[in-house]
Amino acid sequence: TTTVTTNQPESLQERYEALERENAELKKQVKLLLEELRLARHRQFGKSSERTKEDQVRLDLVFNEAEAEAQPEAEEPTVETVTYQRRKKQPGQREAMLADLPVERIEYRLSEQERICSCCNAVMDEVGAEVRRELKHIPAQTVLVEHVQYKYACRPCDKHGTETPMVKAQMPRPPIPGSLASASMLAHVIDKKYVDGLPLYRQEQQFARKDLALSRQTLANWVVIGATRWLSLVYDRLHEEMLSRKYLHADETTLQVLHEPGRAAESESYMWLYRSGRDGPPIVLFDYQETRSREHPRRFLGGFKGYLHVDGYSGYHDIEGVTLVGCWAHARRKFDEALTALPTAERKKPTAARIGLEYCNRLFKIERGLKDETPEERRA
Repeated sequence: TTTVTTNQPESLQERYEALERENAELKKQVKLLLEELRLARHRQFGKSSERTKEDQVRLDLVFNEAEAEAQPEAEEPTVETVTYQRRKKQPGQREAMLADLPVERIEYRLSEQERICSCCNAVMDEVGAEVRRELKHIPAQTVLVEHVQYKYACRPCDKHGTETPMVKAQMPRPPIPGSLASASMLAHVIDKKYVDGLPLYRQEQQFARKDLALSRQTLANWVVIGATRWLSLVYDRLHEEMLSRKYLHADETTLQVLHEPGRAAESESYMWLYRSGRDGPPIVLFDYQETRSREHPRRFLGGFKGYLHVDGYSGYHDIEGVTLVGCWAHARRKFDEALTALPTAERKKPTAARIGLEYCNRLFKIERGLKDETPEERRA
């Protein structure tokens, strides 16, 4: 006897249900891919208030923003352009600007002979004056300061053969021993580079026009030594003050450092940024580290007891004495991205993304109105 076993085909109902499940899964995948495509196109081509400018994510601009913003090739606006771009002046704006400036007064009077009236030959009296004001620029001067330290010896002791030490008058120590740099010169070079956006090679050219041969390498050394030897003291004091505050903000971003000893040029490093809140004068400190390890904020914030405003990076979690505060701007960005990913026809519907975005917008409007208020005034 021969037994033949055959697999019975599944019923039409089972095949239909399997196809339904497969179709639903495919539709879900297509919807997800379309949302990702719309969001990607929006990020690349669309305008968005969430999108940061290119210069805000370039790390060289974090520390050389003024230089990068400078555009020597940009044309000055013409008279016609100024006409259309003119802003309405605020009452007293010019007077407020000039109030604290020293005044140099130049008076123009007629001589006795010139004051004779051409009609009756009588002497004319002063009856008033017209005042024209202008701003006068006095170029900076570079002065050579010679510190002369006098030495003193006891002549009677010398005559009697008694050895007594010479005494020198006290003299301030130089900021950089063996260098021509004074404190004011260091401040000038650093201010010009980081505030006015004037690179060291241009400062080198400026000094050369004054017949001062100060190379950019020398200026760079002044900047580095001035920062490490003197500004580091200010940094440490600001760090100490920052840790005593109640509210802080923190963030980190990638950084590529060239010619760093022991590391390849393409190595990725991190710059950690810490900023104080509105409970005192603002303090902003940068902390360079080679990694994104959670140990860096733990070390930097050691001793801080308060609220830390950060994004969702887990590296800030579990810092002793710190209460994390989430960032509503980051939360709003996710609602905005979710709304952008929807088809155009659905974006105005009361979806969760729309409700969340409008909630954030209302919250931000309230925050802007209370920006300058104290916590007590905000709660009132």
